Amino acid sequence: MADSEEALWRRVFELAEKGRYSTSPNPRVGAVLVSPEGEIVGEGFHERAGDPHAEVHCLEQAGEKARGATLYINIEPCAHFGRTPPCVDALIEAGIGRVVASLEDPDPRTSGKGFRKLEEAGIEVDTGSHANEARRLNEEFIVSVRHQRPHVLLKWGASLDGKIATRFGHSHWITSEEARGDSMKLREQCDAILVGAGTILADDPQLTRRLGRNTSIIPHRKIVVDARLRVDPAALVFSPDVPGEAWLVTSKPEEDPDLVPFRERGVNVLSLPDGPTRVDLKALLSYLHRLEVRSLLVEGGGTTAWNFLDAGLVDRVVAYIAPILIGGETAPGPIRGDGVPELKLARRLMGLEVSTIGPDVRISGRIA
Repeated sequence: MADSEEALWRRVFELAEKGRYSTSPNPRVGAVLVSPEGEIVGEGFHERAGDPHAEVHCLEQAGEKARGATLYINIEPCAHFGRTPPCVDALIEAGIGRVVASLEDPDPRTSGKGFRKLEEAGIEVDTGSHANEARRLNEEFIVSVRHQRPHVLLKWGASLDGKIATRFGHSHWITSEEARGDSMKLREQCDAILVGAGTILADDPQLTRRLGRNTSIIPHRKIVVDARLRVDPAALVFSPDVPGEAWLVTSKPEEDPDLVPFRERGVNVLSLPDGPTRVDLKALLSYLHRLEVRSLLVEGGGTTAWNFLDAGLVDRVVAYIAPILIGGETAPGPIRGDGVPELKLARRLMGLEVSTIGPDVRISGRIA
């Protein structure tokens, strides 16, 4: 590939990255429009659901120069009416000559239809360039569309010997300020945060976003899974003064009087039948998908982490490992539950990304 074309693709992904914290429930999209003479005549990215798409920004910048131009884009232009009109119609009307796209849109409302409509209008279509990078950029959107559930990211911070607290429960702070700051970015880019009852009882967290980056139309949801209703309605996460939409997911029936104090505090209560892990996690994720939650960050604790893993519902793991040794047979680790009986059944991470953040190591990978 020519250096100039490689530079164009770098620009496409730079533009798409600008929507990391804002496009949900839509994908992150960047686009560059190049005239037949090789001049960049338009650029754009999708900033927020309901706002113009990347293609529209390109066409507005290019004007008449769009005629005969080539559009470089990381995903198929949409062919359906959603919050905005179909982009393929605007591209055809502008007289685009060629579209070079990384991926077919997995959304069945567009999947392949956008490309076919462009080709039927006499526009050349090329696909597949930088497809792996495009999939990684929009893995949350792709998983949610294909599986009708949110993409699940499991995160924890631990010592080098795999402890998330001392045997007395002391955990503030195992990882560095730099690592904790990086983990806050995960909260910003996910639509919802989930913890189990044990985390609320041990730490009483607020589960708030603190960086102010997320401008998505999807409300920030803080979800507590508590089958047996062990948590207190007075917990900070349920406070009406703490930002975010609080949810309690339980196996208790909706009419249980113990749920009244939660509702009185404005908490959204979701009663689900028992599943293999007391609360039916698959039913929960299906419900969240209907609320347009495309990405879910699971922050603990150990039993909750295992329940999601055991159900085959974890897509990616991010672990922050601090260079300290805690020890202690009863000191907790990030994953509890029954565990696997044989090593061949252990969950393996693929596509590992390893980096240092302050004194700590950040390890990320997707579940094979």
